[in-house]
Amino acid sequence: MAINRAQLAKELEPGLNVLFGMEYDRYDQEHEELFDKETSERAFEEEVMLVGFGAAPTKAEGQGTQYDDAREAWTSRYTHETISLAFALTEEAVEDNLYDKIAARYTKAMARSMAYTKNVKGARVFNRAFDTDLGGDGLPMIDASHTLTAGGTWANEPTTAADLNETSLENAVIDISLFVDERGLTVAVKPQKLFVHPNGQFIADRLLHSEGRIETANNDLNSVRNQNVIPGGFSVNHFFTDVDAWFIRTDAPNALKCFERTKLTTKMEGDFDTGNMRYKCRERYVFGWSDPRGVYGSPGA
Repeated sequence: MAINRAQLAKELEPGLNVLFGMEYDRYDQEHEELFDKETSERAFEEEVMLVGFGAAPTKAEGQGTQYDDAREAWTSRYTHETISLAFALTEEAVEDNLYDKIAARYTKAMARSMAYTKNVKGARVFNRAFDTDLGGDGLPMIDASHTLTAGGTWANEPTTAADLNETSLENAVIDISLFVDERGLTVAVKPQKLFVHPNGQFIADRLLHSEGRIETANNDLNSVRNQNVIPGGFSVNHFFTDVDAWFIRTDAPNALKCFERTKLTTKMEGDFDTGNMRYKCRERYVFGWSDPRGVYGSPGA
């Protein structure tokens, strides 16, 4: 349905001083810090987890070398979504506007909606990280019992869910340093950046930037800051829904991905019969994850 003059009555009246409600600043593309961006030219993308070799055995004198097998573990599929929004203005509404171009104002609002949606979809991967979105291994992105192809499990969350504090952050750094690959070999994965809900920004700031330990009378140094174990600092994501959940992105490769199939495009055309002007924007992308070693997190206590 086209926006008509009745819906824009005040915009058509002489003496109007200001129009407001669509001039708010918007948050940056916060999803860009959470995911590695890649382009795509297909309907979907697949990434395969490979299983390498185990620890090399000792060879006895005169005996043959043992052979090992490499294989595939699982496949993660990224299926693109199409996100689109449009509006139309009647011919009369465009003709009778007295102030500025209605279209320019509402196309900005449309762009704001598209940006908001992209942030929400990116954060949704983290908002569902502990339960509903299952990955190639059949488990949520963050789980205490990720299965290993060679047998056994590993975890990218604490054994007992914990709020962000000095102890939980230090334990997270230790846990990340002990991540193993699918054959149980320790891998050199390191923390990169901490992500929190707006409610967690002040505790995150104190944990990472205070010279001394916080919430204690002891005059110990803040080891997290001293060792710079979270070199990227922290960021607030305004689209996380759990107020006490927190996440650490690591430097594990091929972990969290945003595949862009079609960049944001806009189109405008007039309708011959009605004279209405129609405006549309559209893009295709998908957020997801392949290797859960790319993140560590806790839903909070």
